[in-house]
Amino acid sequence: MPLTFATIGEENTIVRVSGNGETRRFLENLGFIAGATITVMSAIGGNVIVDIKGSRIAINEDMARHIMI
Repeated sequence: MPLTFATIGEENTIVRVSGNGETRRFLENLGFIAGATITVMSAIGGNVIVDIKGSRIAINEDMARHIMI
């Protein structure tokens, strides 16, 4: 399921990152890679703030849809 459907505070594992090459590269450079542990800290209108590898990152709904957990 896409990251947009994750429960706040629940730890999840990224299964895959989809999208075109540029989108995948952008997300992978931020640390969104298959096998990484991710926790949604906050969600407002589909936009999410996540904790990944000890960093908090805000991503919009469109990008969050490309991250499958």
